[in-house]
Amino acid sequence: MVVGWDTAGQERFRTITSSYYRGAHGIIVVYDVTDNDTFSNVKQWLQEIDRYACEGVNKLLVGNKSDLTNKKVVEYATAKEFADQLQIPFLETSAKSATNVEQAFLTMAKQIKDRMGNSTVNNQTGAKSTLKVGQGQNVSQQSNGGCC
Repeated sequence: MVVGWDTAGQERFRTITSSYYRGAHGIIVVYDVTDNDTFSNVKQWLQEIDRYACEGVNKLLVGNKSDLTNKKVVEYATAKEFADQLQIPFLETSAKSATNVEQAFLTMAKQIKDRMGNSTVNNQTGAKSTLKVGQGQNVSQQSNGGCC
């Protein structure tokens, strides 16, 4: 099961997000490629993750709105270099055109699966749990835009 929390990078969520980090196996940090401030905030969000999430939690950096090429201010190479320095995967997406959105989730799921070894781990109660990564289901694209 995948549970997602979208804080939209808003300051008012900083106090409640620490509790969500604790049980996370993977965290996707998304910034807006047309807004340099959102990219500047990525470092702070990653520090929050390092502070509150479990050690070794999988991270993925995603630059969204890649379809807005004429408004792009954060270049792919800049973000890729930043992610490489932190040794976390990076990709650009467009929620509006659905470009790489599924790939982002599949990348995260594969990272988690790889980290968990043979897909079976003992949870805190000692019971076994299994992570299965499959094809999933198609999501219909809305004509009125994406999430952002």
